[in-house]
Amino acid sequence: MRLYPAIDILGGSAVRLVKGDFDAKTLYDEDPVSAARGWVAAGARELHVVDLDGAKRGEPVNIEHLRAIVGELGVPVQYGGGLRSSQAVDDALSAGAARVILGTAAFTDPELLLRALDAHGPDRVLVSVDVRGGRVATAGWTETTEPSTDAVLERLHESGVEQLVYTNVDRDGMLEGPDLEEVARVADAVRGSVVYSGGIGQLADLEGLAGLRRGSLTGVIVGKALYEGRFTVAAARAALATVGGCTSSA
Repeated sequence: MRLYPAIDILGGSAVRLVKGDFDAKTLYDEDPVSAARGWVAAGARELHVVDLDGAKRGEPVNIEHLRAIVGELGVPVQYGGGLRSSQAVDDALSAGAARVILGTAAFTDPELLLRALDAHGPDRVLVSVDVRGGRVATAGWTETTEPSTDAVLERLHESGVEQLVYTNVDRDGMLEGPDLEEVARVADAVRGSVVYSGGIGQLADLEGLAGLRRGSLTGVIVGKALYEGRFTVAAARAALATVGGCTSSA
């Protein structure tokens, strides 16, 4: 199972939010490239970068930070935030993103999702399913959709989506741990792979996720716990190393 240290960019700096609240942010590094450099130096093999400015504006704002991170460090980066047009998707991939993450657009513009999947393939196009209060949140986590999460997952599968990032927004930034039953339920419902995010606060949380033994659960995004030194990248990778009896290459 892979570890994805998170770099959320807001106002040009690396921050973390609490429950997706843009007014409840903590600044961790004024330079996102510096934050990325630190995670890679600590042993990270891939990164999760979110353009929070782009998510608010509806178009990418921090593509140059993505380009600088990939150009200097050369590790795979999955990138999302404000990718609501084919041009934005193309720009992110051209800037070096290994995979792009569609959030709001996947639900408000299904034709864009289909075009992106057709143009770039399901291996390079992920969909972010961000759940708040049992409903999928969109527009930078400020709005929620009407269909249930299960209905959304089924719709995405029918569209050809094979990879998801699943975030429990109510737990994000709280460091109180994931709901393992919820994660297991989602992993069982996904016909593809899912990367989980939300609430990781200690190594036991990662060990609990690894212990679910769900083959569809392929990675975990960790932000605040790493920034605050609750554990190291190396310790986190070790906690996630054994899944279903197999040692991860992550």
